[in-house]
Amino acid sequence: MHRSPDRPAPDPPAAGHPSPVRRAAGSSPAHDPCVRVRGAREHNLRGVDVDIPRDALTVFTGVSGSGKSSLAFGTLYAEAQRRYFESVAPYARRLIHQIGAPKVDSVTGLPPAVSLEQRRSSPGSRSSVGTVTLLSNSLRMLYSRAGTYPPGAERLDSDAFSPNTAAGACPSCHGLGRIHRTDEELLVPDPALSIRQGAIAAWPGAWQGKNLRDILEALGHDVDRPWRELPAKDREWILFTEEQPVVTVHPVREAERIQRPYQGTYMSAHRYVMRTFADSKSATLRARAERFLADSPCPACEGRRLRPEALAVTFAGRGIAELAALPLTDLDGVLTSAHVGGEAARVLAEDLRSRIGPVVELGLGYLSLDRTAPTLSAGELQRLRLATQLRSGLFGVVYVLDEPSAGLHPADTEALLDVLDRLKEAGNTVFVVEHHLDVVRHADWLVDVGPRAGEHGGRVLYSGPPRELAGVAESATARYLFGGREVAARERPVRKATGAVRLSGVDRHNLRDVEAEFPLGVFTAVTGVSGSGKSTLVGQVLAREVGERLAEPDFPVRRLVEVDQKPIGRTPRSNLATYTGLFDVVRRLFTAAPESKARGWKAGRFSFNVAGGRCETCQGEGFVSVELLFLPSTYAPCPECGGARYNAETLEVRYAGLNIAEVLGLTVESAAGFFADVPAAARSLRALEEIGLGYLRLGQPATELSGGEAQRIKLATELQRLRRDHTLYLLDEPTTGLHPADVRVLLRQLHGLVDAGHSVVVVEHDMEVVAGADWVLDLGPGGGTEGGRIVAAGTPAEVAAAGEGRTAGYLARTLGRS
Repeated sequence: MHRSPDRPAPDPPAAGHPSPVRRAAGSSPAHDPCVRVRGAREHNLRGVDVDIPRDALTVFTGVSGSGKSSLAFGTLYAEAQRRYFESVAPYARRLIHQIGAPKVDSVTGLPPAVSLEQRRSSPGSRSSVGTVTLLSNSLRMLYSRAGTYPPGAERLDSDAFSPNTAAGACPSCHGLGRIHRTDEELLVPDPALSIRQGAIAAWPGAWQGKNLRDILEALGHDVDRPWRELPAKDREWILFTEEQPVVTVHPVREAERIQRPYQGTYMSAHRYVMRTFADSKSATLRARAERFLADSPCPACEGRRLRPEALAVTFAGRGIAELAALPLTDLDGVLTSAHVGGEAARVLAEDLRSRIGPVVELGLGYLSLDRTAPTLSAGELQRLRLATQLRSGLFGVVYVLDEPSAGLHPADTEALLDVLDRLKEAGNTVFVVEHHLDVVRHADWLVDVGPRAGEHGGRVLYSGPPRELAGVAESATARYLFGGREVAARERPVRKATGAVRLSGVDRHNLRDVEAEFPLGVFTAVTGVSGSGKSTLVGQVLAREVGERLAEPDFPVRRLVEVDQKPIGRTPRSNLATYTGLFDVVRRLFTAAPESKARGWKAGRFSFNVAGGRCETCQGEGFVSVELLFLPSTYAPCPECGGARYNAETLEVRYAGLNIAEVLGLTVESAAGFFADVPAAARSLRALEEIGLGYLRLGQPATELSGGEAQRIKLATELQRLRRDHTLYLLDEPTTGLHPADVRVLLRQLHGLVDAGHSVVVVEHDMEVVAGADWVLDLGPGGGTEGGRIVAAGTPAEVAAAGEGRTAGYLARTLGRS
């Protein structure tokens, strides 16, 4: 229901809590201590009215899909961004990508906002700790202005010290520090074979490989002689020549098949591998090409990524690559003890130290500036971005954070809470979308959205101090916040292992000669602080070991399933139905309809991704972009199809009374009843319902799904085709982004897999989940070089009692509550 903007705010709560206060008649909104939202209708929000205090830490809670992100990001942050763009010159506004105005009647009292959202995509190999934190800029400036140059050398601009610019990058490796090389042993693993028998393993298969062999034969090379017996000069040319001769090939005639001569172009094995690895759009082909490449440090720059003239400049007797490779705590020590000369050097060194401070404070002092971003955990990346904001010194803004505790160990969460408090104490307002109950308890103010997800949510159930949420019967958050046990820990005896996968001599990233044993037939949790090596051990080493041994007849694991939080698609054309395979079933049902058969339509007619059945006005998008020059572009339903995505003829076909667009508009919950008599569809929908995704629409675009929702969709897709073969499921922080109520639903499914005879390994920080595991591997004791070893292994009770590592105390407290 819409409130008048002049309606008084709620009465202030008890002393000690910030709150809205009634505004005197005629007072200026500039002095209003609240952000007041009226009539918010973004996504599933149902005309939400809410008042939120400024200069406080406010946490938005609710089950996954309830609408809390739609309120915090889709409404509040979007409105703040829209207002900022209105202050920009109209011409400049046209050059900036702008989001549309949120669906809300009014928002008053809203300061400028800074957003820190979760980034689901993987950072590039050129991104590093230095670039994420902007520390690299300060270090480059220090070397440019205050470095010691060789006699006679010209002073270099700061860009000359960056491996990501043409001025600074080593020309041999283009600033990557490593090069991909291949050699004869990699390209020809079995020299006893002839070329006809497949000696050149790097060549493509099928007709492409045969084509290259025929061209070699036409060029006069002996393709039937064992490779090792060919002259060295010929072997070198065949594998590494850059020449691409064109010859006429006369294929050998085959029975009942006429093959005419053709002009064939030769390509060496080395050229083919390098071109495929660099240019192929196929991940499978790139992965195959990578098998024939050796990754080694660049011989020109020795892995230091820069040109010689930049590497020759020193500060405190060290080159920039040497300082960039130091842990940040050691770098700070070098800057402290360095005898700097001149005002510029002093100012730049002090500035760099002041920027390092917040990163070290957040427990990331073990990282080095040159550590590449893809090797960082999600928790490390999130804290690096927070440290950068802490140093910015902004005042009077709203920080809107998306689950900042994601990927954090309980010990790391304590440091996070300190940072949130400091942002608030600096005179800012902090809005946090969060599920972690420690963060919720720490809030000054709660906005609880629900009561359930999707169309069953979208209402503000409560807005006020945390302690008063206890009286809200509809709130799922209240039941876990005040109910003692957040997630059911152990309600069954510890299972006994049926076997084990043993890893020995593991030496990768910060793991050094690690010995690890993963029991089979049980639920295993891998714990440890951020950066301790958990994801490396499970996602890289264990996954690779199991994947390589699946073909062994006596290996107990027959299938490997990795479930991560990467998006199920990168465009709105990918959706829940297409990813799960449910759309194929739906299209077959419509193809079998009498109207379709009479018109001779195939399944492709009911796809909005191809011409034929889709609306051509919007190309199957369902909407069209309306350009408004310097105002943000707005999107309107397609005038031809009204947002249905299909043309009128296609929509004439109905199944059980609904057309294809109406079926895609159903929620999983509604579709389960609609397709109850279709086993192939019912099985898929039942798996989605059981994992807590009944609120999603079948046609919900992949771009609207959270990482947690994407992970559960992947798991549901696996559950619907569950096989009897012993399967090992690997999940990386599956509870990230999930409300405790959703965690309970997820755990029921995971434990059900183990009860069915499979094995589950999760990398996890939620101590309630760890307490319910059968086996725990705790890595640490710290992160980076201070971690990388197993400090405890055993049942949850044994790991808690061991008292080693930073997990034991938190696990002991959780078991005590249970």
